[in-house]
Formats: sequence, C-alpha cells, structure tokens
Amino acid sequence: MSKRLAGQVAVVAGATRGAGRGIARMLGEAGATVYCTGRSSRTQANTSDHHHAGRPETIEETAEQVTAAGGTGIAVRVDHRSEAEVKKLFQRVKREQHRLDVLVNVLTGKPVKSWAAFEKQSVAEGRAQFDSWVWPHIYTSRHAVPLMIAQQSGLVVEIIEQEGIGFHGTFFFDLFEAALKRIAYALAEELAAHNVTSVAITPGFMRTEAILEQFGVTEANWQHAAEHNAEAKRFGFSESETPNYVGRAIAALAADENRAELSGGVYSSHTLSERYGFTDVDGRRPNIYANIAEHLAAMGMQPRAAVQWQLTPLGVVASV
Repeated sequence: MSKRLAGQVAVVAGATRGAGRGIARMLGEAGATVYCTGRSSRTQANTSDHHHAGRPETIEETAEQVTAAGGTGIAVRVDHRSEAEVKKLFQRVKREQHRLDVLVNVLTGKPVKSWAAFEKQSVAEGRAQFDSWVWPHIYTSRHAVPLMIAQQSGLVVEIIEQEGIGFHGTFFFDLFEAALKRIAYALAEELAAHNVTSVAITPGFMRTEAILEQFGVTEANWQHAAEHNAEAKRFGFSESETPNYVGRAIAALAADENRAELSGGVYSSHTLSERYGFTDVDGRRPNIYANIAEHLAAMGMQPRAAVQWQLTPLGVVASV
C-alpha cells in the first residue's frame, strides 16, 4: 500500500476500538501521523456510563497498531464531552505538528435502550441521549477547523449510521443521527471557501471486537456465525465488513485531490469503494445496504410515510 498520506496529520476522535481503531490503522497504513483519542487508556480507565466502558481495548493499543501499519500513532486521552479537554488536544496538535489534515469524529453517546413508539418515550432520557451524541462532535469540530482554515485545506468526516437520510426506526435515534449528518452538511457549506471538505460516512455491519464476542467467533472464523447463527444470519452477517473497510474509504478520500466534489454528502464504505477501487483487508467488497434492501423487499416491507426525504447531488438536480 502506497504512503499517499505521508506528511499528513489526522485526529481520530474515538479511536479506542471498532470503527475508530480501523480508521486510525488505515490512515496509518497510508502513512499519516494519527492522534488516537478516547477515554479508555492504560493509565486511566473509562468509568463513564458509556456502553463500552470497561472493555479491554485502549487508545495506546490503537496507536501502536497505527505505527505497525506504517504511520505514526500518538495516543491522547481525551473526554470529548469536555470542551476544555478538546481545546487542549488541538492546541497540542498545533504545537507539535503545525497542521491538521484530517479529522474523523467517531464519537458515540448513550445507547438506544428503547425502540418504543414516540408517545411512550421519556423526553428527559431522549434529550440526554441527543446531548451525549451531538455536543462532543460539535466541540471537536469547533476546535479542529481553525487549523484547517489556516492552511486552506482539510477533510472533516462524521461517522454515522445509514446511508442517506431515511428514518432510523425510533424518534430520538433518528433525531441525533439526522443532526450528525446535518453537522457534516453545514460544515461543508461554511468551509467550502477554505478548501475544506466535510462529509458523513457510514460503515456497514462491522465485525468489531464486541460483535465478534457477541457471536462467539473471531476474525479467523467469523463465517461460521454467518452460516449457523440465526441472529447473525437475520442481520446479514455474511455481508459484514472489518472496521478497516471504512478506514480505507477515508484514507482514499483524504488522498483525493478532487474530494470537494463529494462535500456535504452522505456515503457508505461500499459506495466509496466503488469510486476509489479499494477492498476490505480480506479482499472483499461487502455491501450490507444492498443486502438490507433485498431482504426488506422480500418481506414486503414498504415505507410508512407519504414522503421520503432524499439527498440529491447538485449534478443531477431534476429540472422543473
């Protein structure tokens, strides 16, 4: 793999595990210096109410994997719920590197605990969930983009769920996911004059550390669950991907001189693989969203609303 990002500096906010770790590793594979942030450190455990608190993965492990992949990994413990800690992070990046080329926000908040109808949901719990997801992304972007504006270049990526802007199944989940996608769009509008690209990217069904444990398999034998585990089969585990797939998507985008063509959009790891021609680290090019669409159609499921919101690229705006 060529070192297309040699000399570039990235911050992966939320790099402890899962998508964040895969993204950091693949930016390292492309030669970047990557600041790997998160709350789970060898020196200080994550004691928050986050659903991954207590897991064994650490930011130091991620940084070591970045370096092993060919880049330079730097672990920094940051609680992105604290604007003061976020500000200190980017002061350090500016002091040590004098630049910032890529910011990836993989920050997650309180998990969805209820799929009940809107009228049965707690507004207080919904507000807490919204705040836990959205404000860390805003803090992090707010203190990162001045470095990009100063150099008149950069890439901001919001990691989200679901390609497009369709309904996410329950009210408050839909609310914060829509907000994260809108953050990417608003930054694309504001930063276009500074040659900074902003996009939202969704991985597919990832074989994260937690998912592999849930199905009782490893990366070496995950196909066993895809073939024999009823729950895994129901969710399309056969079309799952490693967290590195979305990492290669972001590395390819960061290396693209024409990436501004995509600014403001929402893309999947598979969509970007079609544009750039990369594969997952196992040589596959999984497409979970095609799998989902196929099975929904087979089950006869149809949209319930009279109107569906969609994204329309400016190059194909319908005539009136």
